[in-house]
Amino acid sequence: MNSKIKSLLDELTLEEKISLCSGSDYWHTKEIKRLGIPAVMVSDGPNGLRKQDMENAESAANTSIKAVCFPAGVNLAASFDTETVERAGEAIGSECQAENVAAILAPGINIKRSPLCGRNFEYYSEDPLLAGKIAAAYIRGVQSKGVGTSLKHFCANNQEFRRNSYDSRVDERTLREIYLKGFEIAVKESEPWTVMCAYNMVNGVQMSENKRILTDILRDEWGFKGLVVSDWGAVRDRVKGIIAGLDLEMPYSFGAYDGLVAEAVRNGELDEADLDRCVARVLEFVYRAIENHDDDASWDKDEHHRLARDIADECIVLLKNKNKVLPIKSDEYTLFIGGFAKKPRMQGGGSSHVNCVSIDSVLYAVQGNTKVTYEEGFSAVDDSYDERKFQRAVNAAADVDKVVVFAGLPDGWESEGYDRKHIDLPKVQNDLIEAVAAVNPHVAVVLENGSPVAMPWIEKAEAVMETYLCGEGVGVATVRALFGRSNPSGRLPETFPLRLEDNSAYIDFSGDCSQIDYREGIFAGYRYYTKKKIPVLFPFGHGCSYSTFSYGRMTVDAEKMKDNETVEVAVDVINESDIPGKEVVQLYVEPDIENTKIRRPVRELRAFSKIHLDPHEKKTVSFILDKSAFAYYDTDISDWYVEPGDYRIEICKDAETVIGFKTISVVPKKRKKIVYDENSIYKDIMEDPAARKIAKPFFDRYIGEHLTSQNTDESAEEAFGSDYEVYLADTTLRTTVNMSNGLITYEDMRELIEKLNK
Repeated sequence: MNSKIKSLLDELTLEEKISLCSGSDYWHTKEIKRLGIPAVMVSDGPNGLRKQDMENAESAANTSIKAVCFPAGVNLAASFDTETVERAGEAIGSECQAENVAAILAPGINIKRSPLCGRNFEYYSEDPLLAGKIAAAYIRGVQSKGVGTSLKHFCANNQEFRRNSYDSRVDERTLREIYLKGFEIAVKESEPWTVMCAYNMVNGVQMSENKRILTDILRDEWGFKGLVVSDWGAVRDRVKGIIAGLDLEMPYSFGAYDGLVAEAVRNGELDEADLDRCVARVLEFVYRAIENHDDDASWDKDEHHRLARDIADECIVLLKNKNKVLPIKSDEYTLFIGGFAKKPRMQGGGSSHVNCVSIDSVLYAVQGNTKVTYEEGFSAVDDSYDERKFQRAVNAAADVDKVVVFAGLPDGWESEGYDRKHIDLPKVQNDLIEAVAAVNPHVAVVLENGSPVAMPWIEKAEAVMETYLCGEGVGVATVRALFGRSNPSGRLPETFPLRLEDNSAYIDFSGDCSQIDYREGIFAGYRYYTKKKIPVLFPFGHGCSYSTFSYGRMTVDAEKMKDNETVEVAVDVINESDIPGKEVVQLYVEPDIENTKIRRPVRELRAFSKIHLDPHEKKTVSFILDKSAFAYYDTDISDWYVEPGDYRIEICKDAETVIGFKTISVVPKKRKKIVYDENSIYKDIMEDPAARKIAKPFFDRYIGEHLTSQNTDESAEEAFGSDYEVYLADTTLRTTVNMSNGLITYEDMRELIEKLNK
């Protein structure tokens, strides 16, 4: 705590301290004029600045200023490109700086547990490493401009239904490996100015009151130094919140809790030192924003609009390209179909909705191209049928070289505030794609949607291009990709299932209940599909290119390592084609599933890199892996632990397709101390060399005594033969007492346990 903050704390009255711990309105912190403490403004807008128009008194309460809408969170993750994401963050940070916004309420990195979550378009991925790395890049970009971020929604906030009150029931290992890991990466790598606590409860405790997560984990374990702010309206008990480490309540609740806090301090329920810590962090945030503010900052709307197009180029995912139907050649007559070509869906609904500077439609981007014609076919705003428009489109499709259908989810089908009920496109769109494919074999489908959709027509469409919600530059970026002026290089940050029922959270997601059980555990997303060998429509990490890439020599600089060491992995990547392009190199780690004692996924993403390759160029991509690439969260020791054994380091095309691998043996610097007790079994004891030496004579004696009690003269070898070890495998130490007819005593067993634990 610096001297200025300490001095202010000494001068503030109790009531003034309490007042600083909540906003003055929807967007501002409080000022204390008496002491010259200013107010600062925060604003919505993960994919662009959504600043409330405070200057225009006649504007509607929800009207925001003009800003540039960049690709949505799902798009940024689909880029698999931290440099691109950092550029987006820098641009958004520049706009915040020029508009005097202290912090933008972003990024949102909650795990895509189910494709139904209404806010999935805003979130990054089903994989915590990808989510964490992309978030860290976004935060670095924004904060490089002297503007703060708010990493949200912390944590286990994975659905919209009952989002203010439901209880996420998550076991500790799952919480650590899946739902906290992305936040941990972002906090440690980019130090966001603020973290926003979620609405929901976690394991029975409201997140705004969850000291274990907000203080013990976030601050004490991860070293977070910034401000913890509530999601808007997430506070239930302000006194418990202050004790837990919730610093700032937003928005202003008209002093609803101020009197309760004051009373709690006066009666000793709340230590004023806890309140002072919260006040100090609020003041540090305010003065950090003031000191970093640039009065001369400005931004160029046209420049940022062009940048939004360029960033969109990196996010488009080419899902399928049979017979190289794409890119469209300049001499081919092409029909565009679908309301989305004219009225693009380029962003999601709710708090991330940006008041765009301008919007590029696909039809705008192809104006002047006389070989492209257009039929609406269906609306972009609903699922209504217009038989005349439908049939006109089908008829026109029969007379052209190629057809591109622009399909997607209407605005009202996915948004903050509610979850989807299914993963289907509007029926009229599916029907039209089928009908068009029946009269023209060369059909490409371009999708505009924030989360996975089913594709019953997938075998009939030669190409599918996923643009997600690509921001205001969507039209130009899409046309560039369709005509080969850009080369699609995005990859799926989530699995597209064949059926909703295949999703691991299907049974336990949402529903009209207040308690949500995360019974799938660590098996979220591709971890589940690969473990269960469930076929999917498109796997995590999937994406095609107009270029053809191959992989060459793969090396690791060690065959064995301790978990306090690192290993360097290198692989050669070659562009075999005449087309420049970008490849996403994905590295996964696969444990020795046959010999592991714990439940683990088949493989997990542990590193990635996006590289540009000119025609026939070769580059070597290197990764440095440390303990985190091999560890799991061990609840016995409440820490990360590397199970000793062999691990395959795999270079993959996606979560299902292994290109090449190297095997490395990894051992912990310090083996986990095993605590033996009455329920310890023979198999586990024998696998510990030191324990085996102590316990083997004991078990030999047990077998001998057991045979004696059975009135047989057979030896153990004669009685059990080669099944001796199999027979004993699950035998507990207490069994030796219970089943030896008193020949082995309780004291004998306790003496052995004491020796084993020494």
